[in-house]
Formats: sequence, structure tokens, C-alpha cells
Amino acid sequence: MFPIIPANSATASGNDEGIFGFGSESDTTNLVSNAGVVASDVTGVGTARSYIAACEYGGDKGIFGYGSVGPSEVSMTNLVTNAGVVGTDVTGVGTVRNLLAACGYGDDKGIFGYGYFGGILSMTNLVSNAGVVGTDVTGVGTVNHGLAATQYGGDKGIFGFGHDGSVTARTNLVSNVGVVSTDVNGVGTARSGPAACSYGNDKGIFGFGSTGSKTGVTNLVSNAGVVATDVVAVGTARDYLAACEYGSGKGIFGFGTTGSVTGVTNLVSNAGVVATDVVAVGTARKDPAACSFN
Repeated sequence: MFPIIPANSATASGNDEGIFGFGSESDTTNLVSNAGVVASDVTGVGTARSYIAACEYGGDKGIFGYGSVGPSEVSMTNLVTNAGVVGTDVTGVGTVRNLLAACGYGDDKGIFGYGYFGGILSMTNLVSNAGVVGTDVTGVGTVNHGLAATQYGGDKGIFGFGHDGSVTARTNLVSNVGVVSTDVNGVGTARSGPAACSYGNDKGIFGFGSTGSKTGVTNLVSNAGVVATDVVAVGTARDYLAACEYGSGKGIFGFGTTGSVTGVTNLVSNAGVVATDVVAVGTARKDPAACSFN
């Protein structure tokens, strides 16, 4: 007899909707429908901040965490329900920091990793399937910040790209029990400030960022966690944007800065093909975060 898999399980078909939130010292959020349509601004809940990260947890919910409030790094989090409602601040656990990344793993859990606080960091914090953030786990791999992360393979994750004193394309895989692996030599253009999301239910994509100049190149991630060479840029070159899954297998990149903040988005098909710019909806801003839900 075949097992029954819940509709919103990460191993089934991925989440159907997404949310962009925070950035540019704001607490504004914008929901993404299962057709990839970005909604107008939702008045923020929680402390306005920048340079945060977000990921899925619990199969159908999300969490925003860490970042900067003015000049000060923080470790507070905000949970997102399976209806896309953002909760009030939860007192932070783990080292305060910004410029970190986060992704899902293990079907229903998440992980925050790396970042900056008085120096570049490599520690991680696991997120339970109830949205509880764990204490610091000693970092594995080279310190990094301004990186991105995505789930791949249905239940694993990958951190990649960023800046460790210079731009890098290095990656670190995350097992289905949340263990971060040692450094993997980078493939593709080294850059900081990219974004990443899953697509096709079991693959991932890193995109955009800065080499010193803004770029729109992307790099696909196979369901075995192998990063491919550069795909020619489509859409406005920018960095410090965000990305998430939507439509149970598609993705969306959005917001960021070209030198000026923007709200444009670029849809990603379930084959990993990035589309041209969609006119901005919502307040233009840089350094938001995004995750899927429902």
C-alpha cells in the first residue's frame, strides 16, 4: 500500500506560495501567489531591519531571522504561518549577525548560517520543525558573509558564493540531518550578494550578485548538489536581492539594488529558466529575505 504524503510536504511537490520581507530598514512584506504574482505591500509586523535571512520549516511555514537594526546586528526571528502571516518578534537565540543565509533541510527543518558580527563568521543555527532556533553550532568551512543558500534534493541544502575577504564561488553542502560539509571548490563566477531558491522540486538555483560589478548570471544546482557553470544573465543585473520557491516547483528572484533600489522580479520555470523582468510591485528595497509557505 502506498504511503500518504501530505499535500504540503517538501517531499511531495514543494510549497505553493512565497513571501518577500524586510530589507532597507523596513518591515514591509509582499506575498507571492501560486502563479508568481507579487502582491502589494503588507504593513510590517516585527522590528524593521536589513540584511536578514529566511527559510521554510515545518513543511509549510517560514521564518525570518537575524539582520541589522540601524548599525546593530540582532538575532530576533519572526515566524510565518502557512497563511503567510508574519508573527511578532521572538527573542533571538545564537550569535547576533547580519549578511547570513538560510535554507530548509530534512523535509521540515531549516538552518541559518554564516554572516558578520565584528568579523566574518561560519557558525550555524538549526531550526526545528516547530520553528525553534537552536544555539550556535561550531562552523564548518571557511568563514563567509553576503552569501546565499537553497534547499536541493528534496531534503538537503547548500550555502554558496559570498565574500570571505574577497568574492568567492565556494559552496558547503548541508545533509538531511543539518550537518554542514567542508568547502567545495567554487564553480561559476565568484560574487557576493546573490540570492538562491529551489526549483523543479529537487533542484536549486543561485543568481545575480556582484563581482565588483552587478551581474545577472545564474548557476543551477542538480539534485545531487552539483553546481553548474554560469548561465548567461537574463534580467536586470543587481545584488542584495532575495528569492524563494512558489507554485510547487517554480522560483522567483526579487528586489535588490542596481546602485538604486528596485522592486523588479524574475520568475524561474520548473526547468530552471529565468525570465525577463516583471515590473515592480511593492516598495523597492535591497537586502530583504524570502521563503515559501503553504
